Amino acid sequence: MTAPRSVLVVGESLAGTTAARHLRALGHAGPLTLVGAEEEGAYSRPPLSKVVLKDPAADRTLGLALDGLDADLIRSPAVAADTDRRTVTTADGRRIGYDALIVATGADARRLAAPGQRGELVLRTLEDARRLRARLADAGSAIVVGAGFLGMEVASACAARGIPVTVVDTDRPLERVLGDYLSTEITARAAAHGIRFVQASGFATLTGDPVGGVALPDGTELTADLVVTCAGEVPCVGWLAGTGLAGRLGVGVDHACATAVPGVFAAGDVTHLRAQGAQPDRRAPFWSNAVAQGRAAAASVLGLPLPAAAHDDYFWTEVTGLSVKIVGRLPLLGEPTAVQGSVADGRALLTWNHADGTSTAVAYGLRKPVAALRALAATSTTK
Repeated sequence: MTAPRSVLVVGESLAGTTAARHLRALGHAGPLTLVGAEEEGAYSRPPLSKVVLKDPAADRTLGLALDGLDADLIRSPAVAADTDRRTVTTADGRRIGYDALIVATGADARRLAAPGQRGELVLRTLEDARRLRARLADAGSAIVVGAGFLGMEVASACAARGIPVTVVDTDRPLERVLGDYLSTEITARAAAHGIRFVQASGFATLTGDPVGGVALPDGTELTADLVVTCAGEVPCVGWLAGTGLAGRLGVGVDHACATAVPGVFAAGDVTHLRAQGAQPDRRAPFWSNAVAQGRAAAASVLGLPLPAAAHDDYFWTEVTGLSVKIVGRLPLLGEPTAVQGSVADGRALLTWNHADGTSTAVAYGLRKPVAALRALAATSTTK
């Protein structure tokens, strides 16, 4: 495409701010507008469940710098888009034109509460984290619905405060992404730190108004002072109604972050990679992908070659004080191909070699630089 005169980035997210910075770094000198929905401005979300729940001082360390960007910054949510006229309308009534649009509105927390049911707690924004932190200060018990990365991090924050916490899910902790081998070890470690796990036969429902417990399919009802839903996310695409850009999985993009509409690109948690050949549609709502896609979208807008792949299989979590860093494809099936150290002792370097020739490296409780993990994964692949 011809280099755009004006670029509009909707979403003051990690993907959106990364795209804006890279547009300038790649030489775009024309008008640049960044639309955000939160008064807090751009900030990093991964620390919300890791440090913000523990330390109020961390609130001031999250901001994503926009210095020197020379962009028109609008903090009012986008409410509509017209891709024929190439305009976006914000909640405060502004209509912003563009030559190229990058959609980076991220996702909202998936909620389980019934319509009108009050008091459901989630963790997606800084405001959510502050609200949950305040509730943790005087909670005597907690339930976390969801045993993925976020759910286990929230449960760990509860356990660190000495709050008895029960995690509810249909699968064991992190089993869907880390597989049976690591899930078994993490479940045992969590139990040793006072985190109880209940495996449900189906979806749990929230009970009480305000919410005060969960009901399981077998009729069991659990109650607690604090109930937190960590059941995934829902792409923020309501403002794209009528454009044909979005569906249930979000905004579909190709490997260059281009959508099906000319002049419109997308990056971050709002996206899914469109099916190609035998590969199905795939969502990858992770921090590393938001950065990679933001960079790729900026290059694609300007008609330049991609600086790198528009995906990055790097993941990091922390469960009861133990860091788990991963480079490579998930899920991890079966036993690891190689183990250095001891998983039982909480210090191990593991690799999984996959049938397709790729490899995944995991630092379990080790302070291992990401670059070293990438090198290990690449080395294992060539063996």
